[in-house]
Amino acid sequence: MTQPQLRKLAEDARAAARVVAKAAPEARTKALSSIAAALEAHAGDILAANATDVAAGEAAGLSAAMVDRLRLDAKRVASLARAVGEIAQAPEVVGRVEREETRPNGLAISRVRIPLGVILMIYEARPNVTVDAAALCLKAGNACILRGGREATESNRALLTAVHAGLRAAGLPETAVQLVPTTDRGAIAELVKLDDLIDLCIPRGGEGLIRFVAEHARVPVIKHYKGVCHIYVHAPPSLDDAVAIVANAKVSRPGVCNAVETVLVDATIAPAFVPKLVAAMPNVELRGDDAVQKLGGSTVRVATEDDWSAEYLDLILAVRVVDGLDAAIAHIERYGSDHTESILTSDQSAAERFLHDVNSSTVMVNASTRFADGGELGLGAEIGISTTRLHAYGPMGAEGLTTTKFVVRGNGQVRT
Repeated sequence: MTQPQLRKLAEDARAAARVVAKAAPEARTKALSSIAAALEAHAGDILAANATDVAAGEAAGLSAAMVDRLRLDAKRVASLARAVGEIAQAPEVVGRVEREETRPNGLAISRVRIPLGVILMIYEARPNVTVDAAALCLKAGNACILRGGREATESNRALLTAVHAGLRAAGLPETAVQLVPTTDRGAIAELVKLDDLIDLCIPRGGEGLIRFVAEHARVPVIKHYKGVCHIYVHAPPSLDDAVAIVANAKVSRPGVCNAVETVLVDATIAPAFVPKLVAAMPNVELRGDDAVQKLGGSTVRVATEDDWSAEYLDLILAVRVVDGLDAAIAHIERYGSDHTESILTSDQSAAERFLHDVNSSTVMVNASTRFADGGELGLGAEIGISTTRLHAYGPMGAEGLTTTKFVVRGNGQVRT
């Protein structure tokens, strides 16, 4: 696309954003409910389009993890529709009053939630983001521009058809959700310079894509470079339960950002825990320090310094023995990516200290890191997981796509 074409796309989004922001909540709810229905009605077309993308991806040599991110099936499409329905029925965000007070001079002050405007969403190989981003942006009264990866071109087009059907049913402009019709990175570089039309950019994908966006952007960017998630096995109620939690966090979907990448094992339980972990994960390549290699046997590979900061997105797990809670926290502070950390322990004081001292965007006790997800945390869905601490931090739902304005009501006051 040429620069004027990209600017026209953004201008159309800006005009649509004004319409969506002013629309009654009932109109946005109707649009979302209609999108959910359209996803179900068009499921066959969506799955056929996705099958084309998956076949092309496999032929091009995409990794198993990338193919898993790309693949849709009937269950996943139904889950997408259900999530949109939940977003439709969630409490209204736009117009919500966050604070009210009356000043000594009689001025009534309140802070009210308003839409951000136009959101540029850039993502790779995850067609579900097309629907999640559209639904959350609409719920928050925004328009969005979607630039998906070439791996999911046909899937994204099919999903957008369902989204546009929902917008038409509610009388809202189709330009409220637009798909950039090119996957050329040059288009990204042009779009992220349009700070007079686009209010926020959210890139979801590999570290290279996110750094490319951040380097070229003039608009604000919510960044999430890597998901180096940790589980610290401290003093769990049950070693078997601890192994099950680690296995779930690694094996259930290794190619997603909330999969665990490093397990830290307290030295006091390492002799009993490490052999159990090795035995329970025969299909996972374990990379360990000296202590883990001695306890785990010949199947454990030597971990290098790079392993402690690696986001594998694969069936690979780094394991390290640490001397207590302080050492575990120090490791996370040095190598973590501010995504998600979990402690497995029956020691309440250790759990509370871990929750207090570890400042990643999601911290947990006795749970799999796989729960670091907007749907699982009650947001309905997520537009992304922010590891940028300004504006939003962690899984972002509709509220993260709004800001607040001051509303001041007076009765003749003048400032002296």
